[in-house]
Amino acid sequence: MYSQRSPSRPRRISTRSTSRGTGESSAATRVSKVGSASTPRQADSAETHGKQLIEKRELTKYPDQRVGIFVDVSNMYWSVRRLGGSLNFRNLRESAVQGRKLIRALAYAVTSGEPEEEKFFSALAKSGFEVKLKQLQVFSGGKKKADWDVGLAMDMVRLAPMIDVAVLVSGDGDYVPVIEYLQNSGRIVEVMAFKEGVSAKIVERADAFIDMGKEQSRFLIR
Repeated sequence: MYSQRSPSRPRRISTRSTSRGTGESSAATRVSKVGSASTPRQADSAETHGKQLIEKRELTKYPDQRVGIFVDVSNMYWSVRRLGGSLNFRNLRESAVQGRKLIRALAYAVTSGEPEEEKFFSALAKSGFEVKLKQLQVFSGGKKKADWDVGLAMDMVRLAPMIDVAVLVSGDGDYVPVIEYLQNSGRIVEVMAFKEGVSAKIVERADAFIDMGKEQSRFLIR
């Protein structure tokens, strides 16, 4: 059993909601332009390099494993956009947990302050996620920037003493160092992403890789 020491909790910008709305559209929450960064980073994707992703063995899941879920909403937006669909966050969360003990489920998104964003973030919370927001920065000349790489990685480090398994929902290869840190601390790191938009580096480093593209009917809404 890992240490039960409670780490300092990362600041939550929006209110967590674990309600399970029935018969409402939030059950199939969609990724839209809300929460997306300005441009996708595809430089190290398997698709860009034409690399074959290595096959990862399926890990045994144990009911007493404590799980933390970390979703890079911006990264998933670009993956889903290329596939021409919308992402079902509720099914994503259930597939990440797989009958284990969920400790925290965090979704990291970007806001530009538009009124319609509130509906999206509220639906995301109703799907069982704590929503953390970062303001989109607009620079002179029209350049826009907002990403959660550092903040998400820091939360993974802070929560490591409270979990046994970290499920990272992103295809971004920049997360490899934090994956290695958690693994060196005795944690298991599983990555969920679509093969079409995932870095070969992150797949190779992860303990397990779940290709969401193999179950598009479950994860995508068209």
